[in-house]
Amino acid sequence: MGLHIYTDGGCSGNPGPGGWAFLILREGAPVSEPVFEKWGAEQNTTNNRMELIAVIAALETALTLPQDGAPLLVYTDSQYVQKGITQWIHTWRRNGWQTSKKEPVKNQDLWRRLDEFSQRLAIQWHWVKGHGGNAGNERCDQLTHTAIGSLSRE
Repeated sequence: MGLHIYTDGGCSGNPGPGGWAFLILREGAPVSEPVFEKWGAEQNTTNNRMELIAVIAALETALTLPQDGAPLLVYTDSQYVQKGITQWIHTWRRNGWQTSKKEPVKNQDLWRRLDEFSQRLAIQWHWVKGHGGNAGNERCDQLTHTAIGSLSRE
């Protein structure tokens, strides 16, 4: 029984106060019975950074959980994350972490961390439509808003 990981990140304004969240489920388990869920927030950040941090935090946590050798299935509503890790990163690495315009890759610190995980772990990356009725994605969206809301209470 593999692990299914759902992630989300967002900001109130971009840049602005942001939040991220993830949910880890055993295969076949309902969203109401996660193995683990977590969220966090930052005062001044971007949507893309929050999306990346959500995935990195989820993979760090997944490493601490018992696994059966099945690939981790990661679901994100961020094409930036999904395409970045499955397509663009190969060119970035080859070009010394520069874009095709010869500019430094944005969020390089996080991309390098995510790249390390993707080389160490068997991961299948899946894009899901945000606000499209996917229960795992919807739960992470709720947690992300909770995270952003927690900043106004500090």
